[in-house]
Amino acid sequence: MKNNYNYDMNIENSRKNNNQNVNINHNPYINQPMNVNSMNNQGNPQGQSGFNNGDFVKGALIGAAVTFLLTNKGAQESLMKAASKGTELFQAGMEELKERYEDARAAMEANQE
Repeated sequence: MKNNYNYDMNIENSRKNNNQNVNINHNPYINQPMNVNSMNNQGNPQGQSGFNNGDFVKGALIGAAVTFLLTNKGAQESLMKAASKGTELFQAGMEELKERYEDARAAMEANQE
């Protein structure tokens, strides 16, 4: 492809500070026509619009759920009760593990004597 632009592609020429013939066309990316064919739905391989895409629907549902939780006092209370119950169960499980560990340790000590 022939370059039809009068740009100086040498970056060193644009770095010179000699104030002679300062040309605004040193940037090869200014005033170039956009290549539409290179941008054809790269992020969307099926060619679907964003509103028909499954990711959009998932995001909308997650956003609706978060909005509901942040704005509904009853939902927040239920969520906090569930989290509290979960931490209680976790702590009880940890206590049970500690007891089993101590039982196993005592049994090992008893076998060594």
